[in-house]
Amino acid sequence: MDDKPLDLAARAVARIERHEARVRAFTSYDPARIRLQAEEAPDGPLRGLSVGVKDIIETRDYPTTHGSPIYAANHPSSDAACVALLRQAGALCVGKTVTTEFAFFRPGATVNPYDVARTPGGSSSGSAAAVAAGMIDLGLASQTAASLTRPASYCGIVGFKPSYGRYALAGVKSLAPSFDTLGTLAADVETVARADAVLKGPVPAATTLAARPPARIGVCRTPWWSHAEPGTRAAMEVAAECFRAHAHVEDVDLSDYALAADMHVTIMSYEAAQSLAWEYAARKERLSPQITQLIETGRAIAYDTYRDALRQAATLRERIAGVFDGFDVLLAPAAPGEAPLRETGTGNPIFSRLWTLLRLPTVTLPGPTGENGLPVGVQLLARLDADEDLLDWSAWAEKILPQRPRPAICGVA
Repeated sequence: MDDKPLDLAARAVARIERHEARVRAFTSYDPARIRLQAEEAPDGPLRGLSVGVKDIIETRDYPTTHGSPIYAANHPSSDAACVALLRQAGALCVGKTVTTEFAFFRPGATVNPYDVARTPGGSSSGSAAAVAAGMIDLGLASQTAASLTRPASYCGIVGFKPSYGRYALAGVKSLAPSFDTLGTLAADVETVARADAVLKGPVPAATTLAARPPARIGVCRTPWWSHAEPGTRAAMEVAAECFRAHAHVEDVDLSDYALAADMHVTIMSYEAAQSLAWEYAARKERLSPQITQLIETGRAIAYDTYRDALRQAATLRERIAGVFDGFDVLLAPAAPGEAPLRETGTGNPIFSRLWTLLRLPTVTLPGPTGENGLPVGVQLLARLDADEDLLDWSAWAEKILPQRPRPAICGVA
């Protein structure tokens, strides 16, 4: 690459400062630190790629607040494993992006770049909004329920939640260890594939992305289809019709998975109460009503109830493997519809609870815009550990889904 370090830094800073006052995607960034990092960055496979780091992920050069006043002065002495790997590959980790409190439901200051009255989703709100506004190339995100998929859908970008356990979680604040999964957000599949080649191992692997169609696609509207709004219903139909011209497409009935959402809530609540035991015991007065209710719900769950939910989840994971004997990919809704108004919260996670419980890899792709002209996504899912295949199929799907004009970002084209 011919770009000089200071040129890379200057471009990264300019991209952030063009929209940050409106979008409010960052908790912290520092042009001087960005310049220093650019000068020190090795000439690796991600050289010059600008990355926003979700603020539950530790960084040595910025505070890590977890979206909570409890950690306002928290300055880690080292980087999380994922940040270290990206830096070693030449990426510029340009700052910390806004998260909801402990990656749950209490929203931060970030707005949706397509309509500032709307939520960018939660909990990876800052990373998603920053990517959508063109402020960064890659956003580090995480998912415990729908914290990556929903923001990707609402912000009209690509979201990759890999198979559970694919990326190291050292240095990432835990909420529910049975589900916590690190992932990425970007404007296209190629960028998340490049990051995947770095994040999936201790040393970078070759990027092998090759856009190709799957042979068999299952359309899964899920047991919660009644929650789908017109924009999501239309997006699913458009995507299925596009795919039908290139692959065998048929409906998949997963109505017998209807209890999965309740299982997910039970396990997540119980484990969140464990993970946040110190915060609840020592700093309860600084917790929001949303996170306090989650913890108290978890504290009221009996151990046997929790263990039973874990056993049922394991049974469903065995069963879904049989579904993928008949399909390469499942097409499913990513969110109920367009981004809701900010005052109503960060949106309903219902369309991802099942897939997070099953630990499957998923790629969220932009679909057609909804009735208000706002982004609506769909998600593609593959069997556990078929991540490379899923990225290949998603790169193909990205090309054949309808291209639509990108709206102006916060009134600035």
